[in-house]
Amino acid sequence: METVVIIVHLIIVLALIGVVLLQRSEGGGLGLGGGGGGGVSGFMTGRGQANALTRATAVLAALFFLTSLLLTIFASWGSAPRSIFEGATPAPTAPAGQSAPEGQGPGVLEQLQRLQGEQPATPPPAAPAAPAAPTAPQVPQSQ
Repeated sequence: METVVIIVHLIIVLALIGVVLLQRSEGGGLGLGGGGGGGVSGFMTGRGQANALTRATAVLAALFFLTSLLLTIFASWGSAPRSIFEGATPAPTAPAGQSAPEGQGPGVLEQLQRLQGEQPATPPPAAPAAPAAPTAPQVPQSQ
């Protein structure tokens, strides 16, 4: 069915090009003499033919849009909406009863490297503890 619509669409495109080229110029364009005065071409003259060509152009344009819409519908018919979250694994969670302290878990880069197999799954290093407050001032000793 799609192939038939494509062939009909191409025939309409070629007919539309032909009908537009057959129409008589109303002036404003550059003619062969460079004067731009749109002379009589000799093939299609008269008001009746001009109206017929105008109607044919309108009908062919409407058919062109219709076949374009049909082709768009055919192209999107079998595709399902996709999400960027498909296949994403949930972030590791803390054991029950414990909450993971902020900034203590593995970062996004480590998670991605682990998913790609570049880095073995090892726990992140513990954060350094705050230094103990000195009890007495330290005096430099000479040697």
